[in-house]
Amino acid sequence: MPSAEARPPSPPEPSPPAGDRTATGPAPRRLWLVRHARPLVDAGLCYGRQDVAADAAHTRETAVRLARALPPGAMLRTSPRTRCRALADALAALRPDLRPDAVDARLAEMDFGEWEGRRWDAIGAEALDAWTADFAHHRPGGGESVAAFMARVGGAFDALPAAADSVWICHAGVARAAALLLQGRRRIDHATDWPREGPDFGRWTVLALSADAGAGGTAGAPVSS
Repeated sequence: MPSAEARPPSPPEPSPPAGDRTATGPAPRRLWLVRHARPLVDAGLCYGRQDVAADAAHTRETAVRLARALPPGAMLRTSPRTRCRALADALAALRPDLRPDAVDARLAEMDFGEWEGRRWDAIGAEALDAWTADFAHHRPGGGESVAAFMARVGGAFDALPAAADSVWICHAGVARAAALLLQGRRRIDHATDWPREGPDFGRWTVLALSADAGAGGTAGAPVSS
């Protein structure tokens, strides 16, 4: 396993490691959606707002791979959750050329209210059905609705810098929301329209942005992966 103390090279034209879904083509700007490393929680647990730690070794290994792949001078932002901030800190230590921006609360995972910390299979079909019946506006567990979540992530998407790649250290839900925003979709009324695919722990997806995406715009260009 590579050491987090070793400073990896920063090639002008990086080649992402195999297994990461990365855009190709002539896009002038890109949004790197990086999911945190494996969290230290039991499988099947509902956690969004809940602040759980990530595996330290996997965080270091992810930081090394990401440091080798990112272009020079990208703008780095992170969710406030510990599992994301640990990766952002490890990455910044390896790549001091990255322009640190800020911890951004808009990149936090969806808030599941009273469901947080419970097993999904213990929440019950009735509660889950109530959510899917009004997917946009129902607040699961009394937490955050999908409409509110999309608006929150949309605010961060609209604020993307106009002349640099951006790196979001974030969560699977944020990455899925950003993929919808790239398509110009800001309202999701049906659970079947929510993307099923997203980056795995310690992996990333890169979205190619059109000239008017972010910085107040909404358009984007589809990417191959």
